[in-house]
Amino acid sequence: MTDKLEKEPVADARVATGTPYEAIRAIPVRHYGRWVSAVVVVAVLGWLGYAFSQGNILWATVGDKLFDRTVVDGAWHTVVISVCSMALGLVLGVLFAVMRLSKNPVTGAVSWLYIWFFRGTPVYVQLLMWFNLSLIFPVINLMPLYKNDTVAVMTPFVAALLGLGLNEGAYMAEIVRAGIQSVDEGQTEAAHALGMTGARTMRRIVLPQAMRVIIPPTGNEFINMLKTSSLVSVVQYTELLRSTSNIGSDTTAIMELLFVASIWYLALTSVFSVGQFYLERRYARGSLRSLPLTPWQRIKANLSTVRRPKVA
Repeated sequence: MTDKLEKEPVADARVATGTPYEAIRAIPVRHYGRWVSAVVVVAVLGWLGYAFSQGNILWATVGDKLFDRTVVDGAWHTVVISVCSMALGLVLGVLFAVMRLSKNPVTGAVSWLYIWFFRGTPVYVQLLMWFNLSLIFPVINLMPLYKNDTVAVMTPFVAALLGLGLNEGAYMAEIVRAGIQSVDEGQTEAAHALGMTGARTMRRIVLPQAMRVIIPPTGNEFINMLKTSSLVSVVQYTELLRSTSNIGSDTTAIMELLFVASIWYLALTSVFSVGQFYLERRYARGSLRSLPLTPWQRIKANLSTVRRPKVA
């Protein structure tokens, strides 16, 4: 208290005499480590680029086959099977997540068994099982509704859809369950107090709030699905990798066509990653003080840090 009383007359004297306060001189911190690490990374990338340029690879073939009709069709089939399988997995994920959280012991046990089986067996094995289903069920007989040979029903597309979609449903069930449990139970209690049914509460109150937690891992699962779809070539479905492999086998340009497939996979994952970013950004509204910077805003922010601010 005594020190405060002693300092106040000095401040009052400066104000009375008109003596200005000393301006604060802000000196930016120099980050030398960032520049050193950037130089090292650029050097490594340059070395990798040089190594690939000196390899026995016909880069002209990569450019010629990049937009080949067969390759483009394969890329389109990859997108179709990935989107359809993800849609099936999302529907099954929501269904089995709700069943897992149900107080009914039967539905809870069925959901647990489904998740346990499809998460515990490889996708490759599941695809082969669906493709060879006719060994167990020669005929699909739904009595008054439908009857046909299993071989005719289990086409490469159907086998790929069931193999990828059912497997994805098991993972999505756990993601959705985590999202639902992240919502405060008071929300459900308040909805029930207002007379809303359990299904209406889940659809109108819980799931919209859980989307903020569900979307990021769901986007990652879809990106992974684009790459996992390369396994469906085992059931004779002609997707991107199978298309490029067929061309590579015919032209003996195996490595060149693998580069073509890699370029297409990188392009597809990049496009969907941008969509995932903006979807996450939309559902982050109301939960964050400031939304994440868009790619363009981030570039401008990084460019502004390159120039050293002037010292006052």
